[in-house]
Amino acid sequence: MPTKAERDVEKGYSKADFVAKLRRLADSIENGDRFDIQIAGERIYVPARAEFTIEHERSDDEEEIEFQIKWKRE
Repeated sequence: MPTKAERDVEKGYSKADFVAKLRRLADSIENGDRFDIQIAGERIYVPARAEFTIEHERSDDEEEIEFQIKWKRE
């Protein structure tokens, strides 16, 4: 299997687009389906076996919540 290049991108979305993506993700999780999303020009296929976590970070002047989806490539 070809090795994919490492990547670390962050892309902002409008509130409406973010909500729509979260709804599609929730539907996929609930139905046990693969979730497909395009981020910064690359299509990502998240398998149904993915693991989900929520992370909270805090610093002196900022707080952050990250919804994370992780899986091993096969």
